[in-house]
Amino acid sequence: MTKLSVNINRIALLRNSRNIGIPSVTEAAKTVIAAGAHGVTVHPRPDERHIKAADVYDLAKMLTVEFNIEGNPFQPPFMDIVCDVKPAQCTLVPDAPDVLTSDSGWNIPENRDRLLPIIEKLKNNGIRVSLFMDADAALMPLAKEVGADRVELYTEPYATAFREGKVESVVQQYALAAKAAQSAGLGVNAGHDLNLQNLAKFCSIPDILEVSIGHALIAEALEMGLSNTVQAYLKILSGS
Repeated sequence: MTKLSVNINRIALLRNSRNIGIPSVTEAAKTVIAAGAHGVTVHPRPDERHIKAADVYDLAKMLTVEFNIEGNPFQPPFMDIVCDVKPAQCTLVPDAPDVLTSDSGWNIPENRDRLLPIIEKLKNNGIRVSLFMDADAALMPLAKEVGADRVELYTEPYATAFREGKVESVVQQYALAAKAAQSAGLGVNAGHDLNLQNLAKFCSIPDILEVSIGHALIAEALEMGLSNTVQAYLKILSGS
């Protein structure tokens, strides 16, 4: 079964609109864990517009499931936080400080020499490393060469194709990328704009280990409730 890691950035974004501490990031994490989520994801950014460094430390103290921290390793203080907390997984994402949300995967040929020592440092700290990647089969062996353990396929193009009714050829592209990654010895995760409508089709691709879902899940939870929404995702991932 593909595992579900719930990205709780949007909980923090809502909390940050006031100064009274609600909704609570840690309480939201407890809710998704109780509902059966396999992991919790956060993506702290330098401007702390949603998840703050303090949230990362608070979560690390209480999580009983996999902790996945996403972010750009070249933007301080990301690496200091990750190496201090030592989550199960660190997903490296090449987003610029001013982007609204992650919008592309790594260009490994351009970043190879910078990524090598970063990945080595993370692995020396016992952290599994995943690289956020576009669905390009040719790039997957390069991710393995720089030392990654997994890739996270950037699924916004898939979500767009699904909305436009042009999904079949795009699914095939993702399937080829996943197969290339697996052939290179990499585990395959996925995330970005996956939701209750498009998830099942995407997970027809074999051996996706984990999906990280945040924005859509939190939006759907406004109508369904957070626990019910997590359970709806788990039902899809279980194939029932």
